[in-house]
Amino acid sequence: MSKQNIAVLGPGSWGSTLAQVLSDNGHDVRLWGHDPKQIEEINTHHTNHHYIKDTHLNSDIKGFTDIKAALDGVDGILFVVPTKAMREVARQVAECLDHPVYVMHASKGLEPGSHARLSTVLEEEIPSNLRSEIVVVSGPSHAEETIKKDITLITAASKDLEAAKYAQALFSNSYFRLYTNTDVIGVETAGALKNIIAVGAGILKGLGYGDNAKAAIITRGLAEITRLGVALGANPLTYSGLSGVGDLIVTGTSIHSRNWRAGYALGQGQALSDIKANMGMVIEGLSTTKVAYELAQELGVYMPITTALYRVIYEGADLKEGILEMMSNEVRSENEWH
Repeated sequence: MSKQNIAVLGPGSWGSTLAQVLSDNGHDVRLWGHDPKQIEEINTHHTNHHYIKDTHLNSDIKGFTDIKAALDGVDGILFVVPTKAMREVARQVAECLDHPVYVMHASKGLEPGSHARLSTVLEEEIPSNLRSEIVVVSGPSHAEETIKKDITLITAASKDLEAAKYAQALFSNSYFRLYTNTDVIGVETAGALKNIIAVGAGILKGLGYGDNAKAAIITRGLAEITRLGVALGANPLTYSGLSGVGDLIVTGTSIHSRNWRAGYALGQGQALSDIKANMGMVIEGLSTTKVAYELAQELGVYMPITTALYRVIYEGADLKEGILEMMSNEVRSENEWH
């Protein structure tokens, strides 16, 4: 692929890491954020210590606080902003764009209130004459490992296969590889909902449960993620792939996962307010639990893990009682879908 000019919106851990991948591939990368001190650090020291410690970014990655300047002449835009900020940033992009571009996102969540998938938010806010079909970049990936060039395989999903292939060619190299998919609903819901299960897996570990419980919550968690996704129109086979079971394994078993760490802290008895304050980064699984619970109620989808976590996080239910109720009440056939 010839050199591309790409604006990465969101200089968090994953945004910075994907900017590094693109830079390693020889592309011109602009990294936009709203914190002047963070952007100054990126431009002056080529570091981003709050999000990716002990790592230097390539010196040709340029930081911007002016979104219009960051978008000037770009071929593609990659959104890597928190779910709650996606719509507002998309509006800013729509106001600044004066030419059509490829639009991609690598965020994982569902919009609070509307319950919308993030590609839907982007479609609603950026006029179709200014963008490609949205490409979702998602899969089993920890920034802490990818930034060190550990082998990482993820998915590029779009309703337009050619747009997915563009992202595949843009990112793929010797340590980072993308596989194409056209099931946007499946890839997006898998990426969002696995964060809920990761919180639950962390809670079980914090409560002192072992590998048996870990396997149980990951496996049954995958079943309820698939139930909700299929109800929304996804292909069930997607959940057996990288963006489904792959992402669930990596997020539900690792200390690198903010969602797992948040659950672990809850299981050890820490207050949720303290966990949020100490994390210093967005814990998407907490807000996604509420959205998924509301969607499940609306669609009549059976989601016992999500329901138990919702009651603990949002209704103040006792943690141990909630987990035990979840495990003891689910007496069903393994292959039941409703």
